[in-house]
Amino acid sequence: MRISQMRRAARAIRRCALLLATPIGFILGAAPAAAQDSPDVRAELRCLALNIYFEARGEPDRGKIAVGQVVMNRVHAARYPDSICGVVKQGGADRLHQCQFSWWCDGRSDIPRDRDAWAHSKALAQQIYWGLAVDPTGGALWYHARYVAPEWRTRFARGPVIGEHIFYLPTRRVAAAEVAPGAVRMD
Repeated sequence: MRISQMRRAARAIRRCALLLATPIGFILGAAPAAAQDSPDVRAELRCLALNIYFEARGEPDRGKIAVGQVVMNRVHAARYPDSICGVVKQGGADRLHQCQFSWWCDGRSDIPRDRDAWAHSKALAQQIYWGLAVDPTGGALWYHARYVAPEWRTRFARGPVIGEHIFYLPTRRVAAAEVAPGAVRMD
């Protein structure tokens, strides 16, 4: 078994253990208090919510969920960090505009200003994190706004257009195991 497979298996086991230990309230949409209050989960939820807020604040919920699911798909992909914060903050820590998500390294404040949009981003982040939201991207690992045309887009299979974002899927050369479990393929 490769190390990347072992890491994915360990993450799956940790998530299953949390799910098995949760009360019926979780099934009804509430995360267990103990799990939700752990520092790691709080940090991961915050990173996911920040990415949703800054990347898709003006999008409909489907677009916000799609952006959040790309982060989760990357967490499950061997080529990316195995934590949400690791994925969101990848690259650009020391140089402007050299990161995976433009808001992270644009030199501007990363403090949400719109209280309602921030509260909604946090709620959607919880749904995505706990597996209560369906991935509308079909397993996309990349996206960009419709008004830009990055060079890298030609290397991947074009996926759905959701709101103002175009999503991209791994090509056949990328192992299917690199797409998050439960992702619904759109091709």
